[in-house]
Amino acid sequence: MKILSIETSCDETSVAIVEDGRKILTNRIYSQIDIHQKYGGVVPEIASRNHVTKLPYIIDEALEESGMTLAEVDAIAVTNGPGLVGGTADWPVDGQSDRLQFEQTAVWGAPY
Repeated sequence: MKILSIETSCDETSVAIVEDGRKILTNRIYSQIDIHQKYGGVVPEIASRNHVTKLPYIIDEALEESGMTLAEVDAIAVTNGPGLVGGTADWPVDGQSDRLQFEQTAVWGAPY
């Protein structure tokens, strides 16, 4: 089973594809450290907006690096908490739903 995992709980956007729960096929990270550093900490609104704009590119990079297509992914796992409200409650891919139409099982983490 191949799972595409998306982590957006704070200021980093991360996408990994894992096979059979053990083999990491790819792990792509978009860091926002430089953006938030000038504010002395994470600004939730900026972090959330960056997730929405960067996530499609990070997903594409992960798929390309793994040599897969979205159709070959068996399930998608996403961050459910804890974390910033904009990164977990209103999951950033919602804004990309037209682009990411899929028939895979969505695996939502248990809330903390």
